[in-house]
Amino acid sequence: MNVKLINQPLETIAADLTLEFINANELESHPHSALLAQAGFKAENEQLCALHEHRILVCGIDKEASNELYRSAMASALKAAMNYSYASLKLSQYSAEHFAALIEGAVLGSYKFDAYKSEPKPSSLTEVIFSTENHDKTVNDADVLESILTQTLIIAKATNFVRDIVNQTPYDMTPQGMAVTAETLADKNGLECTILDVNGLEDEKMFAMLSVGRASVNPPRLIHLAYKPAKAKKVITLVGKGLTYDSGGLSLKAAASMVTMKMDKAGACAVMGIIKAVSELKLDIEVHAFIGAVENMIGGNAYKPDDVLRAKNGKTIEVRNTDAEGRLVLADVLGYAQANVNADYIFDYATLTGACMVALGPYTTGVMGHNETLKQEWVDAAKQSGEYCGILPFNRHLKKLIKSDLADVCNVSSKPYGGAITAALFLDNFIDENMKEKWVHFDIAGSAYTESAWDVHTYGGTGAGVRMTLNWLMEQCK
Repeated sequence: MNVKLINQPLETIAADLTLEFINANELESHPHSALLAQAGFKAENEQLCALHEHRILVCGIDKEASNELYRSAMASALKAAMNYSYASLKLSQYSAEHFAALIEGAVLGSYKFDAYKSEPKPSSLTEVIFSTENHDKTVNDADVLESILTQTLIIAKATNFVRDIVNQTPYDMTPQGMAVTAETLADKNGLECTILDVNGLEDEKMFAMLSVGRASVNPPRLIHLAYKPAKAKKVITLVGKGLTYDSGGLSLKAAASMVTMKMDKAGACAVMGIIKAVSELKLDIEVHAFIGAVENMIGGNAYKPDDVLRAKNGKTIEVRNTDAEGRLVLADVLGYAQANVNADYIFDYATLTGACMVALGPYTTGVMGHNETLKQEWVDAAKQSGEYCGILPFNRHLKKLIKSDLADVCNVSSKPYGGAITAALFLDNFIDENMKEKWVHFDIAGSAYTESAWDVHTYGGTGAGVRMTLNWLMEQCK
């Protein structure tokens, strides 16, 4: 969707359809109030009414609407307008405060992934035009709005970039495919890119990650992307779980549980989208994105329950379930990242546990770590950006549940409760002591993929983690 800003009053802008947001108090004074009443329109939030004879689409909104409501309402309006035959849509501002939310609603809400359709059906609607003028005829600063537009488009397009990769099938997006995607991004955006193949992983003694990928015909790859501006204020490390497909290994998943497992690479996709946006925003912050791209399959040489693996940092892991494989990959990638970059913070993103969805529902990212202040910063950043986060607390008793009598740590808990937290506590074994207070783990198992549309999200990948991380990073640059 092409989104642009024109420094003119709305009535002088040429477009096929006009979108209006109105609340219940404004309904009676609307020029077409009788028609709207006849259609049963009551200006309830996200209620839509198309007056085609007047080329107007009206969308209800609460009187004290937040950015979240404007974002969602814009997405609903765009989805409806895409079913009509109009090529362009225009609308006024509803104060500069809500402009970014409306842009995101347009770009994210209009997203479609139809790469595998033999006859894709493109929408007639290709352009959304914003006036610089408010709906009440007051005027905004055009330069301020232009700056908001540029920044928001970068972030929204990076989110859609992530969605595109997540939605690709495991046949198309293998570990090698992830590496090629990273190299292409690096060439386009001027990033440094390092790829380790199996030999490189062996040299780095990353035997946990190697074991997970051992039975696949698609060998694993370690990907390191780096953005290094001349005057960086901070150094940030991002680590992404990149299971391009997860069969569960010898602890085989049920057939129904395998259907969406292309999404198990969403953490890796997120860190690629984040560094893409950071480089395009030209933030004064050095960012390193590390990805463990692996396929967890079955075969005669597959790693097994009862195996003991040695991770890069030297710690040993007792395997009791080969379907708890993402944490094994992250154990090595976290170790490699810390050995190669002296960062101010380290954050990892992973579709790690179904238990996180049980705890927080399918829309919310789990936030875990030792630093209470830092975790709260992320909850706030998520709220500002339109994502949902919830903190899941550590405690010393849960840590005992991953104790192993055979090795240093077990890859699954001895009890079936608090699984998202015990998975994060497992990762804690691979965080250096000096980084404990600078590390946050994001479990995006529920928030990264959806099979039913909600808010700005359509079927498939959501791009979870991108917007909230960019919000947090931009705050660090102030």
